[in-house]
Amino acid sequence: MILLDANALMMPAQFRLDLFDEIRALVGGFEPVVLPGIVQELAGLCRANGKDGAAARFGLSLAEQCTVADAGDVLPGTVDEQVIDYAVRHKCLVVTNDRGVRDALLGHGIGVISMRNQKKLEILRR
Repeated sequence: MILLDANALMMPAQFRLDLFDEIRALVGGFEPVVLPGIVQELAGLCRANGKDGAAARFGLSLAEQCTVADAGDVLPGTVDEQVIDYAVRHKCLVVTNDRGVRDALLGHGIGVISMRNQKKLEILRR
């Protein structure tokens, strides 16, 4: 299981990469998971015009290919806090480019997949 955050789902439109193929190349087979708050965040961003709105709409279409975590398994808090908590409790890798989320996850010993040089994904571990 690999948890994807909103900016991860927007990466393909922003950086022209195949997110699922890139992840598969790093870890092999995997189950992509999103939190309900991520889907809501993307839905809100879809209303924007321009590149960000287009990236959010594409990200939302990718989220439809993922397993949505049971809302009862997500604790209250900001979406970032939910991502961190869920990943720590389930010991799953997280795909994100958010520096704060990345650093918090690494501090908890959770691996992070993020962009390197706006071209490739890499796994970071502490």
